[in-house]
Amino acid sequence: MTSFESYSSTLQTKLLPAICACVLLGILVAGLWPFHAPRNDVSWLGAGSGLLLGKHGSIVSASPFKAPATQGDNSCSLEIWLEPSRIDSRAGGVILAFYPPEGRVVPFALRQWRGGLVLEHKSTGSSATKTQIYVGDVFSGLKPVLVTITSSETGTATYADGTLVKKVPTFAISNRDLTGQFVVGSAPTTAYGWSGQIRGLAIYNRELSTAEVSQGFVDRTHVGQPDSAKDRAVVARYLFDEGKGNVVRNQLDSATNLLIPTRFFVLSPQFLERPWDEFRPGWSYWKDVAVNVMGFIPLGLFFYAYFSHVRKTEHPAALTITIGFAVSLTIEILQAFLPTRDSGMTDLITNTFGTAVGVMAFRHKAVQAVLAAARVGTQKSGASTEAF
Repeated sequence: MTSFESYSSTLQTKLLPAICACVLLGILVAGLWPFHAPRNDVSWLGAGSGLLLGKHGSIVSASPFKAPATQGDNSCSLEIWLEPSRIDSRAGGVILAFYPPEGRVVPFALRQWRGGLVLEHKSTGSSATKTQIYVGDVFSGLKPVLVTITSSETGTATYADGTLVKKVPTFAISNRDLTGQFVVGSAPTTAYGWSGQIRGLAIYNRELSTAEVSQGFVDRTHVGQPDSAKDRAVVARYLFDEGKGNVVRNQLDSATNLLIPTRFFVLSPQFLERPWDEFRPGWSYWKDVAVNVMGFIPLGLFFYAYFSHVRKTEHPAALTITIGFAVSLTIEILQAFLPTRDSGMTDLITNTFGTAVGVMAFRHKAVQAVLAAARVGTQKSGASTEAF
């Protein structure tokens, strides 16, 4: 071996471990940033009543809402006066949701999708099923909208500013679905936040009539106060008129006041959520899958090169893929303690697959041909240098 070849081998021995260390550090930073819970991005509006929620902002009820003491009419209604920050294709997120801790199921959630709303209902028990409906044309612009949702055994109706937008006879929620911890601005189990203004909110233990919905819009937007005739059915009413502090008072029951924590939080974060529960149809989901695959290809590429050319282990491919799996598993476990990240098995699968793709890429004949050509070129360069 010439002195130049010896120098090249020594450089490779030192360079590959450094590259592997940089790749590993980059993956850990990308997977665990910002390493802590950021400040809760919730602030009072400067003019008028209401709260402004940012990307990482959420509020939660001090205690769970309880199911009605008596059986019978299970109808319910919900009013929310809100203004989204965006209504384009990238806007979205969970506006509000209920989460009974004992069931670990979100029975009802309301989220934005583009210029409309998605109503999600999930039944409990051994035969739990998830249903949802989309109500479009709710947000025609960046302005406050009073959304009223009424539901009974005959179906669910959604109103915008007192006008009926859509009624679905096959979709129904009950007042027993509006129980548990009440989260506003984010999902109870994942960091799927919504950005915008919340100016008022009320929950009723019965179905409001069309006339009551219309009158409620008039009272809210012109009089500034809700209709007192509906008080006997109201469970919670939040006027968001405090203007300061970290508490939004429930006018009916202080036990379910809304609290504004100092730090952003996820009420009950998932731990290694199952792939079929993580799946969300849409471009953003598949983009995340592609990013997670691509992000681990360098790990497979350079770690395999190290174990096959420097350390020369017996099974470099299996060892490299095992390391990729272990790194991904470590990240997913730690992400369960970071409210801005989600711990799921989908990332574990895609990261491990990305590592395997990196291994196969290094072993591909095209890559090997390039490396062989580089070695030949290096040897010729070394020979020319010695001749000189």
